[in-house]
Amino acid sequence: MQHITQNITAEEQMFRLFQENLDTLKGQEPESISRLRQKAAENFHKNGFPHEKTENWRFTSLDPLFQSEYHHDFTNQSRPFDIEKIFTCDVYDLDTFSVTLLNGWFVYKNAPLTRLSNGTIIGGLSKAMEVYPDLVEKYMGQAANLEQPGLAALNTAFFQDGLFIYVPRDVELEKPIQLINIVDSENPLMIHPRHLVVQEKNSKLTLVHCDHSLTHNVSFSNSLSETFLDEHAILDFYKIQNKGPNSAVINNAFFRQKHQSKLTSHSLILNGGFTKNMITATLEDPQTSAVLNGLSLVDSNQHADNQLLVDHVAPNCQSEQLYKGILDDEATAVFSGKIMVRKDAQKTLAYQNNKNILLTDDARANAQPQLEIYADDVKCSHGATVGQLDPEAMFYLRSRGLSERTARQMLMYAFAGEVVQRISIEPLRERIDHMVEKRLKGELTICDQCVLHCNSKEPTVFNIDASKL
Repeated sequence: MQHITQNITAEEQMFRLFQENLDTLKGQEPESISRLRQKAAENFHKNGFPHEKTENWRFTSLDPLFQSEYHHDFTNQSRPFDIEKIFTCDVYDLDTFSVTLLNGWFVYKNAPLTRLSNGTIIGGLSKAMEVYPDLVEKYMGQAANLEQPGLAALNTAFFQDGLFIYVPRDVELEKPIQLINIVDSENPLMIHPRHLVVQEKNSKLTLVHCDHSLTHNVSFSNSLSETFLDEHAILDFYKIQNKGPNSAVINNAFFRQKHQSKLTSHSLILNGGFTKNMITATLEDPQTSAVLNGLSLVDSNQHADNQLLVDHVAPNCQSEQLYKGILDDEATAVFSGKIMVRKDAQKTLAYQNNKNILLTDDARANAQPQLEIYADDVKCSHGATVGQLDPEAMFYLRSRGLSERTARQMLMYAFAGEVVQRISIEPLRERIDHMVEKRLKGELTICDQCVLHCNSKEPTVFNIDASKL
């Protein structure tokens, strides 16, 4: 396991690390992927990390993240373990096809790739590059923007594994696919997971992506996903983040949509130290729709940044953005949402709304709603609000005999509920609703889904069958 030091700039360290480990990073990938990797590394070396003078990073600084000396696991040295013994997805009646990433590497019991009877392929990206090189080459790097200063180029240079999903034409998966992404390391760890999702015509997929930590140790996850929706394809996507206070999570998600495809995205930040989610949805053909929902619950000195770009390229398309935030203590949040309407994108319907509640004078939210329109026959609107809890609503609840604390929690719960109720999977909606309620009460921690309960104040009881001794 290699690490970077702080003797030179972070950009120079990363580029040297890339050069020293290039052969290991490449593995068994096709030559075209290696060329893409090399080009991305050169772009990163040229442009470096984004900084506060970069438009979409004005209120988010990466500098505090590089106060740690990060290690890199280029050879998959993560200790093997049975995931079910230390982690459980506590969503009752949620029947999913579950897969796991540990420290950026795909974890499997039987095979690194699974091909279902309907032709769907699910597994690790590194293995998919070996078994299905033509399929991976066709899509890899086609959606991500590697030219601008940012973390997409860094991920492309350093990625080794991640999730690969291919859904054939006319296939509707009955079960959601659930990706559990876990970081568990004794040392500060930097990882670069990469995900590739391809949906052919008339396919339907529900994907639940959960980010978790098993420790409070420092970590830096720089992930990137590319998702391709062909004609009439439907994707219901969930990103749920319940990370430790010392974690840094940066997600770059790129969606490219063809004729009459439908994307619904839900981004839920329940816990985490530093989080920046970047979503780019490109509506390439007519009658395409994208709905982006988000909820951030942050306190202490946590930071949540949601950056959205919906690019209307074709006419007669629709998009909607609804993002909400509740900030307590000295927490900070950023919303940067942009609707781009190209010259030929007539008859566009696009809406954007961002609302934030500040529970203290020290909490801070920055909102940057943006419209860039080059067509003349469109209906577009955007809005952003930052404020306190409604004093009239508080007075009404208090006048009914509720305590101030209970009244505050009820108003916050109702505020968050508008986003939570948009979750279409009933067991997941009920679980998230319960987790939001606990989070607003200050009861939800990253340990809730760890079965070890090492921080519990209650005595641990081991049920031992004496006959087995």
